[in-house]
Amino acid sequence: MRIFSRTRQFRVFSSLLLALALFWGGGQPALAQNATIEELIVTNSSTDLLLFLTVNNAFTKQMEEGIKNGIPVTFNFYVKLERKRNTWLNQQLVSLQFDHTLSYDTLKEEYSIVRSEISGQTFRTKSLAEAKKAMAQLNGPPIVPLKSLLPEAGYLLRVKAKLAEKTLPLYFHYVIPFLSLWDFETEWYTVEFRY
Repeated sequence: MRIFSRTRQFRVFSSLLLALALFWGGGQPALAQNATIEELIVTNSSTDLLLFLTVNNAFTKQMEEGIKNGIPVTFNFYVKLERKRNTWLNQQLVSLQFDHTLSYDTLKEEYSIVRSEISGQTFRTKSLAEAKKAMAQLNGPPIVPLKSLLPEAGYLLRVKAKLAEKTLPLYFHYVIPFLSLWDFETEWYTVEFRY
């Protein structure tokens, strides 16, 4: 019976992790992607201020493979609304966070998306393209009641999207250390408008 030294065990384990990372990553390093917010629209219904936006370049091949292997993904959308003031700092009216979580059911071969702005409803689809589209869009969640806005006042609406921190089981991130390659975070995007 042969006993490995701790150094040799560490080398074998490190080599195994590197091989796994290269296999899963296709042998190419995943460069940080440039996720952007596009189609940013602020409009209103008869009662509320509404927001529409799309995040582009939010998914990498590694993320798609991880999702298909049962790793859920959550996007956070941050929204801030401020009233502009000439003599003082802007007045913050609203600070919101919307969360979209995508998971894959391997038995049903179906994607499920839970969106916090549409409470109680889960969007299900067999198509990864449709799932990615649902994850990357905000389609008119109410931001603030119109009665809270002053007529003829100037406002700034700021938005940002980010991949949520991983919620993997304890020590799982040591087994798959290259999950950090998934990370994305957009810049803050601003829309200025008058009500």
